[in-house]
Amino acid sequence: MQESDFKLALKLRIDWSEMDTYQHVNNVNFMKYMQSARVQFWEVSGLAKMYENTKKGPMLVSTKCDFKNPLFFPGNVVVKTKVEFIKNTSFGLYHKLYNDEGVLCAEGHDVAVCFDFNQNQTFLITKDLRETMEQY
Repeated sequence: MQESDFKLALKLRIDWSEMDTYQHVNNVNFMKYMQSARVQFWEVSGLAKMYENTKKGPMLVSTKCDFKNPLFFPGNVVVKTKVEFIKNTSFGLYHKLYNDEGVLCAEGHDVAVCFDFNQNQTFLITKDLRETMEQY
C-alpha cells in the first residue's frame, strides 16, 4: 500500500492537555485523532448528510490502534485515511498517524456498519454509496 492510496489527510494540533505522566501524548488521544479522521470521511462521503436526512448512517462497531512511536507537545499529528474494504453492509477505514517530522506514530483500523436507526437494523450499501466510498 502506497502513500498515494491515502486520499484523505487531517492535520490536528496536539494540545498540552493531551500529554500523560510520561510527557508524551496519552494513548486515548490517538483514538480521538482517528475519530476526527473517521468523521471527516463520513462528511466527504455523504454519510453524515445521509444520517441527517434519513436517520440511516454509519455506526462504529470496532476500532483498533497499534502504537509505533510517541507523539509530543508542542506539535501536530497528521492522520491519513483510506477505505480498507467495503462489504455488503460494512466498511473499514485504515488510518496512519504521523508526527511533524513524518514519522509513523500509529496505525489504526475502524469497522463501521451502515445502520438504519429507524428500523434498528443494518442496510445494504447502495451502488452509488459504494462508488463514492471507493474514491477514498
